[in-house]
Amino acid sequence: MKNLVLLIFNIIMLSIGNVGGPLISRLYFIHGGKRIWIPSMLQTVGCPIILIPLALAYFQRRKLQGPQAKIIFIQRQEFIASAGVGIIAGLDGYLNSWGPAKLPVSTSTLINATQLAFTALFAVLIVKQKLTAYSTNSVVLLIVGSATLALRANGDRPQGESSKDYMLGFIMTFVGAVFYGLMLPLIELIYMKAKNAVTYTTVLEIQMVIGISATVFCTVGMIINKDFQAIPREASQYQIGETMYYMVLVWCAIIWQFALLGLVGVIFYSSSLLSGIIGAFLLPVTEVLAVILFHEKFQAEKGVAIFLALWGFVSYFYGEYEQGKKEKMMKLKKTESQMSQQLDMDQTSHVV
Repeated sequence: MKNLVLLIFNIIMLSIGNVGGPLISRLYFIHGGKRIWIPSMLQTVGCPIILIPLALAYFQRRKLQGPQAKIIFIQRQEFIASAGVGIIAGLDGYLNSWGPAKLPVSTSTLINATQLAFTALFAVLIVKQKLTAYSTNSVVLLIVGSATLALRANGDRPQGESSKDYMLGFIMTFVGAVFYGLMLPLIELIYMKAKNAVTYTTVLEIQMVIGISATVFCTVGMIINKDFQAIPREASQYQIGETMYYMVLVWCAIIWQFALLGLVGVIFYSSSLLSGIIGAFLLPVTEVLAVILFHEKFQAEKGVAIFLALWGFVSYFYGEYEQGKKEKMMKLKKTESQMSQQLDMDQTSHVV
């Protein structure tokens, strides 16, 4: 029951980040932001906030165990692997930032929906994830639902955007979806290959390393591109004011951190495939909010996509429920069989 509550908590965090992240990034660009590396770095720069729950957990352990309480749980193997995944996360953040920069939210979220297919593919190849009929049905429904959004994608190039920039944004976002689909099973693999039992404290430490590694990667990109020098100039020319410019950057960092914390939590308490399912399920939600906030058109195809997304989401969780019941019944039968065998042995021993 405790794990279910924590899973729901992480799903909520992931949902806030997955829905709010693309919207706040788009807000940066539509009001005059032009730097790709800045929102890329903001996706992970909020990772030091993880120190708060880590510190609280340590003081709780110290209270119970005294000075012998461990400070750090992550091992060298997990540290190196997490740093590697962090570089992939930084690259993925850079590629995905091209979507809000060059494409309407409806188009960029559509392209991002393909990450579910790549997550399923890499989950099968890397962590040997078994696709049940329900999860396969869910994947198909979510991809079909997202594909319906492409029916009106032609001619949605933002005003003033060149065809070259539009196509570049399209390609970069697609490649970003591939890397995102690869990253999720790799995080799950780190948990599986860990030398010691993985606790939620270990999960937070792994996320901390991923966040720092990704931030360093993007910071190097900002230095090369001279983005730090451009920030004051860009802030002074921001269409809704200099104060709002910095507020957008701060909230961008906070909201994206919700996404990353929720992501590693969902993978830990469930699977990388579920995190992909949730991401795809939330795409139509982002579509609706884009219509409300940025006045994008809401076609019938978006309504169909929302319906299919809900269907796919319910299909996945129903499959998990059925699988849980099946495993429970198998354990019960195994226990009954063992008890019956023990009883037979006792009776035989008594006769002898």
